[in-house]
Amino acid sequence: MSIERIATRYSKSLVDLAVEQNKLEEANSDMQYIRKVCDNADFMSLIKSPVIPPEKKRKAFDAIFTTKVSPMTSKFLNVVLNKGRESYLRDMTTEFNLQYKKLKHISSVVLTTAEPLTQAAIDSILAKINQSKTTDDNIELEVSVDPSLIGGFILRYDDKLYDTSVKHKLEQIKKEFNKNEYVKNL
Repeated sequence: MSIERIATRYSKSLVDLAVEQNKLEEANSDMQYIRKVCDNADFMSLIKSPVIPPEKKRKAFDAIFTTKVSPMTSKFLNVVLNKGRESYLRDMTTEFNLQYKKLKHISSVVLTTAEPLTQAAIDSILAKINQSKTTDDNIELEVSVDPSLIGGFILRYDDKLYDTSVKHKLEQIKKEFNKNEYVKNL
């Protein structure tokens, strides 16, 4: 079974349980905490190691998570350990986040610019996105700066990409010049 299918099934079961028990926000904060722990390379080495016995992994999970996560999430982690799926925990947190955002109608928007933008410019771009009705009601915005764009911006949301950067336009012009059929290649 693929990693994506495993992560999707386990995270979907946690989302469904959290919704049923009206503890979705609690589960979300727990999964964010688990994600931060999974960002630790030593922790990931521990849970992915086939040499370390499951009992030691369980003790590590108990020490790290028991007092930090809710009982529901703790039981979820026990199921993950019992089934031997702990090496997919990071993928499960990522998938949980995607399912949570879908359930809460949150669109992730990434705005990359050549120069830092003022808040007024960011608000203007968000207003245009909201007017277009191409995103969900709530927008989670991530702004980054990439000087190699030279000018303009790149906007990514859902499965869409809107690239108005000077770098992109120069690449398009370069492709057109390379396709020029009237000039023979020497």
